Amino acid sequence: MRHSASLANWQALSDQLPESCLRIASYNVHGCVGTDGRKDAARIAEVIRELECDTIGLQEVDYRLDYIAGRLGMQAVPGLTLVRHDGPFGNALLTTRKVLDVRRLALGYGRREPRNALDVDLDVSGTRLRVIVTHLGLFGAERRWQVRKLLDVLKKTPADERVVVLGDVNEWLPLSRPLRWMNSLLGRSVVERSFPSRWPLFALDRVWVRPRPALLALKAHRSPIAARASDHLPVKAIVATQNLRWDQRPLARERHLRAVGSRQEPISY
Repeated sequence: MRHSASLANWQALSDQLPESCLRIASYNVHGCVGTDGRKDAARIAEVIRELECDTIGLQEVDYRLDYIAGRLGMQAVPGLTLVRHDGPFGNALLTTRKVLDVRRLALGYGRREPRNALDVDLDVSGTRLRVIVTHLGLFGAERRWQVRKLLDVLKKTPADERVVVLGDVNEWLPLSRPLRWMNSLLGRSVVERSFPSRWPLFALDRVWVRPRPALLALKAHRSPIAARASDHLPVKAIVATQNLRWDQRPLARERHLRAVGSRQEPISY
């Protein structure tokens, strides 16, 4: 199967791949306030359940994080950076994988809203995998500064270490400098329109994976409840933690049998 084809067939691929592959998503939950103006953490939990992912990077989550995690039976790793009148607010990670280490990188820019990157090492079937969850700022200069900070950290990461960087990058222009810089270091991210959730036009939510071939599939999750629960759709991906080789033998055998008719000759690969 071609890599590009696998990117378009998330569910079919997920059903065939082992537990050693990470199913991961990025989801800006908008403080659990939906497009109907209703604040409903249970609805956000239901969307996350639909994803069938074992790890989810959240943005704009509030004090309801523990409620959502408990409802899903997942571990919550908070990276909340902003204290509002109704409690903490910011990034977080939900996972069923073992958490090995947690770091938080401050990305506050001047007097702009405090932001950070939540940097977590996970044990994925015996392989250490680094996941960075972030939410970049609303202004161009702010995002460029924040991406430079992220790149400084990533450049110090050994080239053979598997890394996933995900989040709401707030980049509306596909050829913006922050996107080009991230693509240059980590490989081009797959573009999936995720905002606004009812009529998605912009690919604000991104997932980068290094090494790039370890990204096996990626798609925005569209469902009736996802269109209402937040102003963003979640974007989900499958990441290989081992050097998998897609087995093309069944497809090759089928083509061979069609070519030779009913002969059942052994085939060498």
